[in-house]
Amino acid sequence: MNYRNIFQKVLTVGIVSTIGFGTLLASGAETVQAASSSSTEVTATAVSKGSQVVNYGKTFLGVPYKFGASTSTTKVFDCSSFTKHIFKKYGVTLPRTSAAQSKVGKAVSKANLKAGDLVFFSSGSRANGKNVTHVAVYAGNGKILHTYGKPGVTISDLNSGTWKKTYLKARRVL
Repeated sequence: MNYRNIFQKVLTVGIVSTIGFGTLLASGAETVQAASSSSTEVTATAVSKGSQVVNYGKTFLGVPYKFGASTSTTKVFDCSSFTKHIFKKYGVTLPRTSAAQSKVGKAVSKANLKAGDLVFFSSGSRANGKNVTHVAVYAGNGKILHTYGKPGVTISDLNSGTWKKTYLKARRVL
């Protein structure tokens, strides 16, 4: 019997089960090599950093929206304090406003979005179709994770309604 192959399969199944098949399939995965203390290589499935940011952000679903919310609280968020908070956990320091956040990282086309990319909109009362007034995190599968108005932190469809009409650009900061 090849115990190493059995161990690798059991370990992979255990990790995938822990993460959850739904999250793994929805967000995509990458294979990484991890070395144990005995220098034996084990292949394991890991969720990308972008998916980790999204998953952490989802823990705040339903947290109320408040324009101008302080960055020192998680009791309320505005769109940019939300993105600033969830990216900080993964070592990315973002500026305070959505307009300033729209200038960091590298540009990415809508067709090439990956989980964890920042997406920007010109929506709401300050919108003119050109200036950035809202930021969200691309969550994969055409969905965005963000906060605004009555729903607070929520998931919306990027490719319909307001978000489709007011989309401006995207940036990759991871």
